[in-house]
Amino acid sequence: MFYPYGFGLGSHWLLYIGVPLILGIWAQIRVTGAFRKWGEVRASSNITGSECAREILQAAQIHDVDVVETNDFLGDHYDPRDNKLHLSSNVYHTPSVAALGIAAHETGHAIQHARAYAPLKARMAVVPVTMVASQMLPFIIIGGLFFGITGLITLGIYCYLVLVVFQLITLPVEFDASRRAKIILREMGIVQPGQEAAGVNSVLNAAALTYVAAFIAALGNLLWLMSLRDRR
Repeated sequence: MFYPYGFGLGSHWLLYIGVPLILGIWAQIRVTGAFRKWGEVRASSNITGSECAREILQAAQIHDVDVVETNDFLGDHYDPRDNKLHLSSNVYHTPSVAALGIAAHETGHAIQHARAYAPLKARMAVVPVTMVASQMLPFIIIGGLFFGITGLITLGIYCYLVLVVFQLITLPVEFDASRRAKIILREMGIVQPGQEAAGVNSVLNAAALTYVAAFIAALGNLLWLMSLRDRR
């Protein structure tokens, strides 16, 4: 028997959807809390996130990446399509420990791109199909889950399989960028050992949890749809 989304699923829904949802919320709380805490601690180097990014790029002899400001809170990212490193205003203009950690992490992605880091190349390769799968999911949820169209549920399984692969590839990319950031900040003397280094670790480790949570959420949705198909 088919049950609409969220009704009559009992432990399956709680295990596959509820637990990952709670984990995702907890991860977001962790990263936001860490950013707010260490965003108020001024780094002894007294350079802003944008200055930090440019110094690291220069030291890595990367001269074709632009560091630009974005207004999105925690919307920091590196876009390999146009070689632009986007830093949120709180990171771009602020000489805080949190800002330096995030700026160095995103610059780590630019270094990965310049060095042809294999997991980043793999993630870039699957981005187009991932975008298509993400755009299809709302229609699949409506048609497959609410109206019980089995073919759409199967299509949803394939879409979530794509998302699981994407999130799985994302993990080493993000972990490596954080690893690079911690080493670079220490070696260049941008952050000092002790409290500042601990603050960078806190911010980047909390951010890593969000990627783990995203992978678990995609996997949970995949397993849930598979359980629905098996129960029909």
